[in-house]
Amino acid sequence: MFNNLIESSSHAREFKRRGSFVLFTAVTYSLVFVIAGVMSIYAYDAHLEDQNNQIVTMLSPVDLSPAPTTVSKPGGAPPKGNNSQQNVAERAVRMARIDASVAPAQISATPNKNLPIPASGLYTITGVDRDPVGVGGGDRPGSGSGQAIGGGNLRAVEVGTPPPPVTIEKTVPKVISKGVINGDAITLPKPAYPPLAKQLRIQGTVSVQILIDEAGKVVSAKVVSGHQSLATAARQAALGARFSPTRLSNQPVKVSGVITYNFQLQ
Repeated sequence: MFNNLIESSSHAREFKRRGSFVLFTAVTYSLVFVIAGVMSIYAYDAHLEDQNNQIVTMLSPVDLSPAPTTVSKPGGAPPKGNNSQQNVAERAVRMARIDASVAPAQISATPNKNLPIPASGLYTITGVDRDPVGVGGGDRPGSGSGQAIGGGNLRAVEVGTPPPPVTIEKTVPKVISKGVINGDAITLPKPAYPPLAKQLRIQGTVSVQILIDEAGKVVSAKVVSGHQSLATAARQAALGARFSPTRLSNQPVKVSGVITYNFQLQ
């Protein structure tokens, strides 16, 4: 009997210890979750400064009345004045058109200077050839007169003496550029191999930019590539080169080119 009582008291203490541990763990996790939630609220950036406070008001659609359509008549507005008189063609004589099937009374080689009667519309014989306003008479078939409205002849306008033709002179450049011009040289001295470069066994290609005057003489030389120890010898050799004079449009010009020297040890 006592053995059973001792066993029961030991189990109660174990259950109490385990319950305290579970309660402590639950409280700890709850505090962690609460703290994390509060921190996330403070850390959240709502970007309030970027919010747009404009108020958009939606309006109901309004039916617009169509704009009045203006129809323009070809030919523009009729001129002011007596419309009945302006719409009637006037002719000096009653002369039939060449496309009319009427035999002429007389046959002559002299061209007619009068206008024929119009193909359609009203006309009257007044002794003057005149078409209605806006209608030309010179383009009617059989007119042969080339007269404008009102029957008058066109006047020739004198434009005067035309100006002399302008001559454009081609400008010749003062300096023309070429590439490598070793083959164009009349005299091309060979550079001396520098003793120091020979002792150090330095070799390679040296390019020298030169300027040739109108007589074919090298007036300037500049090393543009190559070893520094070989540059002086190459420049001195380039200054002693000679070329044929270059002419462009029968005018002597300067030439810019490149001379290359290849330094090789024997």
